[in-house]
Amino acid sequence: MSSRFQFLQHPARVALHNEIHARPPEAMEAPLAISHVVMLCDAAEREASRQHVASLLRSHHLPQPDAQSIHVRMDVGLFRIRWELHTEFVSYTFARPLEPDALAHLAHDRDPLTASDAVPQDWLAALPGQCLSSMHLWVLPQPVVSRPALVKHLLLEDNLVGAYVADEQGEVFTDFAIHADGFSRMVLFAVNGTKGMTQRRLGRLVQQLLEIETYRMAALMGLPAAREAYSVLATAERELAELAQSIRVAARDDEAQLLDRLTSLAGQVESQHAATHSRFSASAAYFELVDKRIADIAESRLSGLQTIGEFMERRLTPARSTCEWATRRQDALSQRVSRMSNLLRTRVEIEQQQSSQALLASMNRRQDLQLKLQSTVEGLSVAAITYYIVGLVAYLAKGLEKVGWPYSPESSAALAIPCVVVGVWWFLRRLHRKITQGQAQT
Repeated sequence: MSSRFQFLQHPARVALHNEIHARPPEAMEAPLAISHVVMLCDAAEREASRQHVASLLRSHHLPQPDAQSIHVRMDVGLFRIRWELHTEFVSYTFARPLEPDALAHLAHDRDPLTASDAVPQDWLAALPGQCLSSMHLWVLPQPVVSRPALVKHLLLEDNLVGAYVADEQGEVFTDFAIHADGFSRMVLFAVNGTKGMTQRRLGRLVQQLLEIETYRMAALMGLPAAREAYSVLATAERELAELAQSIRVAARDDEAQLLDRLTSLAGQVESQHAATHSRFSASAAYFELVDKRIADIAESRLSGLQTIGEFMERRLTPARSTCEWATRRQDALSQRVSRMSNLLRTRVEIEQQQSSQALLASMNRRQDLQLKLQSTVEGLSVAAITYYIVGLVAYLAKGLEKVGWPYSPESSAALAIPCVVVGVWWFLRRLHRKITQGQAQT
């Protein structure tokens, strides 16, 4: 018996569940002409691209994408469009079937038929953002009688790269060159029939080939930043070396200036690190995606040609190493600046502690001197107070002598001196002790 109650749903459950189905490959069947355009966009341009696609669909009386959609697939009559919104870029994929007569002329036409030819040219020219990558891909059935001539006509023979793909169910060729129309080119021959690829498998293969080119270009966006960082890092490293030498021989009066220079250098290094860290991290992620997509297409060697994986390994490794080495140099320089700052601050703190200890020692000496002076003053105070009190006793004795006091004023004063001295001394000592105890408690 089925349960009739409903769990309290997490607000993101449906979106997270459907993420596994995001950007699924389309079922495809050769022959096809495909044009793939990747536009680098900021946040405003990504939103503008959504409106741009909506305008195309609206002009063909087709449903509009909603405000949250990141993926649109639609048949627009002469062609199909696939629009995908990514973090940094927007991709447009146009596909159209090739008729037999167009397929027959593909190896001879000076301007071979492409999918972008079917797209409204004014709309295509107004795509928001900056073009990062654009490629024409022809998906053709195998066998093709004029395959060598077709490949030679469409691609540059000197730069030709090719391989069996999809467990030898297809052959792919490219030259990784930008042709006169601003597009690079790739040709895929797919085996038809019961022993060939299914339409879904062909769609996945086409998507993987397009993503290899897209992520390759996205990964290389870190290269200009790495080259620019090298000059900044070299200057910072030289300045740090000069600061280290200056700190080693610096006098105490120079430390404040050195600390200010070191703080300024640390700010410069951290600012440059913050400005490029996200770019280098993104490039590392894109390089990994390129490796993954190359592994997914399951290449094997075609006689006399480099595979795509071999070509990427040879040509992308220097760029990848440059980005990785720039990241490591930034991290190492940041750590060295931090260590140098800590050392200089420790040196300044030690000298400040030594100065404080000297000041405390001087204060202790002054306090000892004050105590000695205080003891001397206390002795003088006892004598002075005794003098005044004994004087009062003498005046008192003179008055009492007239009423029968048996002692003379001088004798009375003499007898009073020891008692007054002892009393005054005891009183002052007790007062001093109370003051000292009160200060110790506070």
